[in-house]
Amino acid sequence: MKILISNTSENPLYQQIKDQIKDAILKEELVEGDPLPSIRAFANDLSVSVLTIRRVYEELEKEGFVTSQVGKGTFVSTSNIELLRDSKRRLVEQKMQDMIQTAKTMGITKDELNAMMDILYEED
Repeated sequence: MKILISNTSENPLYQQIKDQIKDAILKEELVEGDPLPSIRAFANDLSVSVLTIRRVYEELEKEGFVTSQVGKGTFVSTSNIELLRDSKRRLVEQKMQDMIQTAKTMGITKDELNAMMDILYEED
């Protein structure tokens, strides 16, 4: 799992890490049962505090994306499938909001935008 963090981002480090782990789960790069690195190892790899990683793992667990087992580690959990589906929809909606705003700024009509989306969607 490749995590990129930026000290110049508006988002705090823990949020950047958490969002990237969630994205990896939603994109199925991480699947049910996959172990996450230990807090200490992950903190060392990213050169951040263990408290930062602990916060990431705690929030991911509260949101149902991971489960922690004392003495064993933290593992990806997809027990709440509806939560995952909703998160995927929200991710797409956010990207669509950006796309719509850009299109409006550039004077692209809804019909033109829909035509572009149809073409691009069918290319895959």
